Amino acid sequence: QVQLVESGGGLVQPGGSLRLSCAASGSIFRLYIMGWYRQAPGQQRDMVATITGGGSTNYADSVKGRFTISRDNAEEMVYLQMNSMKPEDTAVYYCKAMWLENSYWGQGTQVTVSS
Repeated sequence: QVQLVESGGGLVQPGGSLRLSCAASGSIFRLYIMGWYRQAPGQQRDMVATITGGGSTNYADSVKGRFTISRDNAEEMVYLQMNSMKPEDTAVYYCKAMWLENSYWGQGTQVTVSS
């Protein structure tokens, strides 16, 4: 069982930056692939970025070059640095932990990009 708590969401202007954090607890963190997903109103939940325990990353095309996912295995944290933000980045952002057939979600944090 893994517990995930996101923080860092809020309101940001277009072109601005925001950093999301996800604190994990309850299992062997380094074994898990960690990811950030987002869901806009009326839309499906989509992958934003993932990172393996060894640090290999994968990004959605829409955020490549603007967002950076990172993790600290010792602190059991995963981060999403979001730069050059656009209104279409507005969504609830969720942290996800994945290992074998198991997956766990955080409660989500709202990110709004608006002037």
